[in-house]
Amino acid sequence: MIDDKNNLKLNGKNEEDLKIISTYLQDSLVTVKNILFLKENKTFIMIVNRFMWEYAEREVHKRNRRIKCALRFEEVIKVKSKNIKQKNTNKSLEYLAINSNMVSNNHYVIKIFFSGGGIITIVSEVIEVFMSDLGKPWTVKHLPKHII
Repeated sequence: MIDDKNNLKLNGKNEEDLKIISTYLQDSLVTVKNILFLKENKTFIMIVNRFMWEYAEREVHKRNRRIKCALRFEEVIKVKSKNIKQKNTNKSLEYLAINSNMVSNNHYVIKIFFSGGGIITIVSEVIEVFMSDLGKPWTVKHLPKHII
């Protein structure tokens, strides 16, 4: 049995850490209303339904699970989006990956990619990201599939 005592909590401080967090978030689902930039606090937050690949790949009975998960970036200067209709607050987005690059002014440009071409770009002073599962997981019928 999985309970909230075993929830995943990760802290990222560099590009390698961000790659690990990106892997755990693969195939997460997020609705637009659960994406928030708190400009005064310099904080960007997403609450996603994370697919728990770590259990799908190792369990005998192959129960597919999702769990609520908070993703928080600190020291954020700017956030912009492309191909995401922000007024469509109930629109569901499927997370694909995160990548980051340091730019000439010693800031990081962090891009969050979604299926269908949606991109959120975060400009940050540092890489300071926290990922934390929330509550208990639930069983889902389908394993995410990718057409290649």
